[in-house]
Amino acid sequence: MSRLNILMVQMNTLVGDFEGNTARVIDAMRRAESQVSAPVLVFPELTLSGYPPEDLLLRPSIELRVNQSLQAIKAAMTGDSWLVLGYPRREGIALYNVAAVLHRGEIVAEYRKQCLPNYQVFDEMRYFQKGDSPCVVQIEGVRVGLTVCEDIWEPGPVREAARAGAELVLNLNASPYHRGKRIERWDLVADRARSNQCPIVYVNQVGGQDELVFDGGSFAVDAQGNRVATAPNFVEGEYWLTAHREGEVLCLAGEDQAAPLDELEATWQALVLGLRDYVNKNRFRGVVLGLSGGIDSALTLAVAVEALGPERVEAVMMPFRYTAQMSVEDAAEQSALLGVAHKVISIEPIYESFMAALQDEFAGTRTDTTEENLQARCRGVLLMSISNKKGLLVLTTGNKSELAVGYSTLYGDMAGGFDVLKDVPKTLVFELSRYRNSIAPCIPQRVIDRPPSAELAPDQKDEDSLPPYPVLDRILELYVEQDFSAAAIIASGMDAEQVHRVLRLVDLNEYKRRQAPVGVRITRRGFGRDRRYPITSAWTPGE
Repeated sequence: MSRLNILMVQMNTLVGDFEGNTARVIDAMRRAESQVSAPVLVFPELTLSGYPPEDLLLRPSIELRVNQSLQAIKAAMTGDSWLVLGYPRREGIALYNVAAVLHRGEIVAEYRKQCLPNYQVFDEMRYFQKGDSPCVVQIEGVRVGLTVCEDIWEPGPVREAARAGAELVLNLNASPYHRGKRIERWDLVADRARSNQCPIVYVNQVGGQDELVFDGGSFAVDAQGNRVATAPNFVEGEYWLTAHREGEVLCLAGEDQAAPLDELEATWQALVLGLRDYVNKNRFRGVVLGLSGGIDSALTLAVAVEALGPERVEAVMMPFRYTAQMSVEDAAEQSALLGVAHKVISIEPIYESFMAALQDEFAGTRTDTTEENLQARCRGVLLMSISNKKGLLVLTTGNKSELAVGYSTLYGDMAGGFDVLKDVPKTLVFELSRYRNSIAPCIPQRVIDRPPSAELAPDQKDEDSLPPYPVLDRILELYVEQDFSAAAIIASGMDAEQVHRVLRLVDLNEYKRRQAPVGVRITRRGFGRDRRYPITSAWTPGE
């Protein structure tokens, strides 16, 4: 071995698209072979099926599809490439999450993932059996150990591979994004490399899959834990590494060192990619949203335009008697700045028709939130009708803070197919809006500056019925993301009355969240796959 050429293939797979994913593996192989001899291509976890395939893994035809893909790849291997890729492998009644090495049309080795994550968004124990042994294979004279994703988060698999003689470890990943995760990965993999005196190549998937966003950011570290190559986040690409020996030491070097993203920029890119892939992979023509003149819909519109382009985005302002003139003006101004189609449809006549129909039912009752919710539902009907007629996906615009405490209307502002801000706390909405304007102004400044309001009643403000958003978001972070009890939150310095009220609202509104659209996950625990609480429960959050 004079030099080993390794290609980190940061690929955006599509779950269930065995033919498409297979074709992309073959295309990458042919490109690599045109550049170097005997390239080693490393792909993400479950390359052929995409990740996470969820209950598709329970379908009887999954084995047939995997075998068809492998046969197509083997037939295409007329050169000297080494392919390291993932797929589900059935053996008897057991299903394994496998990483395999293919060379000259043959499967040289298969490794079974040993550590199966069963927390947060992961439930691999529902589908897979654990592997129980390392796998070390000779590739062009180098002893290479294989691991898959979660294996790197536990000390055992890399240690076992090194003890079995591995000089280099390849780690195939489908690791979803959340804020701050990049540093966690870098530190963890560096520690594994140092502890075992073994270089590690970490290849991660990129792309949106329902609520998950995979951020790529593939990288490699040498035996001392120093990063020798870093791929960009949130984009597909192919990135070369070389390995060579200096005496008994295997040295790793890379050509790419992508600049790390600021956390706000990373969050922005996650939202953009998550929306783009959801729309495109599900073949929607475009999106439509209600543009209220408030900050949530303004930020949602900005994300949509960056994700899809202005020609695929429609904004509808639906004013009512309580809508401020500045809201109408700001919505029109932002639509013009971003170049999107902008319509104004008053809900006044629709609301009056509903009220007339409900006159007998409402007789003798006082005006309350029913009338406010009816306004939101009028808007929901309009947007869903436009969606049906034009084949556009309705974007809802609620943020995580509102969704947590039920500050939203079922079949009203919650009606739609995708919520870009579902996991974005209100305070972060403001930060992201300022960040986007720092690139180029697109959200009118007074939208950011004015006190938030649903404008469903005269002079209404969010803080009339909610704690100030910095207080609310801190309570929600401790309760939802960190599992603090009410007592622990109060002990951290928060007001007891506010804490009990907020936590009660969170628990009461689980039934609403079960009916909310999917949205991009950017925190350690979002409302979706992460957090599965019962609707019917006598639980209290005091302990």
